[in-house]
Amino acid sequence: MSQQSTPASMRNFMIVWLGQLVSTMGSSMTSFAIEIWSWEITGKATTLALVSFFSLLPSIIITPISGVIVDRFNRKLLMMVGDTVAVLTTVIILLLYLTNNLQIWHFYLTGAIVGTFNQFQKLAYSSSISLMIPKKHYTRASSLEFLSSYGSNIIAPALAGYLYTVIGFLGIWLIDIFTFAIAISSLLLVNIPQPQPTSETEKIPHLWRDLGLGWRYINQRKSLLALLIANLLFWFPHDVGDALYAPMILSRTNSNSLVLGSLASAAGLGGVTGAVIISTWGSFRRKIHGVLLGMMGAGLSKTIFGLSRTPWVWIPAQFCSSFHFPLNGSSEDTIWLAKVPPHIQGRVFATRSLVVQAASAIGYLMAGPLADRVFTPALQPGGFLVGSLGGLFGTSPGAGLALLYVICSLCMLLVGLIGFFVPILRNVETIVPDHDGELVN
Repeated sequence: MSQQSTPASMRNFMIVWLGQLVSTMGSSMTSFAIEIWSWEITGKATTLALVSFFSLLPSIIITPISGVIVDRFNRKLLMMVGDTVAVLTTVIILLLYLTNNLQIWHFYLTGAIVGTFNQFQKLAYSSSISLMIPKKHYTRASSLEFLSSYGSNIIAPALAGYLYTVIGFLGIWLIDIFTFAIAISSLLLVNIPQPQPTSETEKIPHLWRDLGLGWRYINQRKSLLALLIANLLFWFPHDVGDALYAPMILSRTNSNSLVLGSLASAAGLGGVTGAVIISTWGSFRRKIHGVLLGMMGAGLSKTIFGLSRTPWVWIPAQFCSSFHFPLNGSSEDTIWLAKVPPHIQGRVFATRSLVVQAASAIGYLMAGPLADRVFTPALQPGGFLVGSLGGLFGTSPGAGLALLYVICSLCMLLVGLIGFFVPILRNVETIVPDHDGELVN
C-alpha cells in the first residue's frame, strides 16, 4: 500500500497520538490511585504485585492470536474496542465503589480483562503507524511513544497524589473516564488506513498456520532473528534488575519514599528529554547504531547507579539511564516498521512482543529467589562474598541487591557492545531489504 507523504498523514497520526497520550495520563493516575486505595485497605505489597501480574498475564497468553486478529480485522475498530472496554470496566468499578461493594479481587478481574483488550489495542496501534505516516517519520513517531510514557511518569503520580486528597478515589476515576472519551473521539476524527488484502490475509480458515507466520517470517531473516535475540538478551537482565530496583533503594535509604519518588521523576525527565531529542533529531541514519548505543548507555548508567550508595549519584545516573531508552527503542521500532510488510505486522510484532514478555516474566520470577537466597546472604556479615566484594558494595541492607543489579546492568552493556562485533546483527539494515524494496547503505 502506498503511503501519502502529506501534512494530512502526520496530522492524523498526531491526533491519534494526542488522544492516546491523554488516555495514558488518565490510566496512570488511576493506577496510582489504585495503589493508594489498595495499600490503605490491605497494607500488603503483595496485593499491588498481584494487580500488575493479572494485568500482564492475559497479554502473554493471547499475544499469538492477537497478531492474527489485528492483521485480519479493522485496526481502527480494534483500537476503539480496547478503549471502550477500559471505560466499561472503569464504570463497573465506580458502581461497586459507590455501593460499598468494591473488593481487591475486583481489580484482579478487571485488570485481566483490560490487559487482554489492551494487547489488541496496542498491537493495532503499532501496526498502523507505517500505514499512517511516511517512512522518514518512523523514528519520530516511535520516539513520541516514549515521550507519552515517560511524560506520564513525571506528571501522573504527582497529580494523582494531590487530587486523591482533594477529589478522592471517585474523582480520579471520573477523570479517567473523561480521558478515555477523548481517546475514542480522536479515533473517530481520523482515517486509519487498512493494509491491502493479500492471499495470506484472505485465507481466514488457516488460523493455526497463521499463528506461526510471525515466527517463520523472523526465522527466515536471520538478521531480524539476531535483532530479536539481542533484544531478549538485553531485556531479560533489565527486568531482573527492575524487580530489585525499589527494594534496593528502600533498603539503602531506610525506606525513604521521598528518594524513591525523586528517582521516578528523574527517570521520567530523562526519558522525556531523550524522546524530545530523538523526535527532533531523528536518530542515526543507521538505526542499528542507535539500538546498540542505547543498550550500552543504559547498561553503563545502571552500573554506576548500582555501585553508588547516595541519591546525589543515583538521580543523575537514573536520568542518564532513562535518557537512552528512547534512542534504543525508537531505533529498533523503526527497523521493524521498515522491514516488515504492513499486512503481516500484527503477527510479526505479536511474536516479537511474546518473546520479550516471556523473558520479562521469567526475569521477574527469578529475581526474588536469586536476591533472597543467594546474593543477600552473600554480602551480609560473614557471607562468602564479603571478603572480595564487601569493600565495594558494603554489608549493609541492600548490598546483595546492589551486586545483582550491577551484574544485570553489565550484561545489558555487554549485549550492546558485542552487537557491534556481530555482522549479521550490525548489518541488519543492509542484509534485510525494506518492505518497499529499499536497502540502507
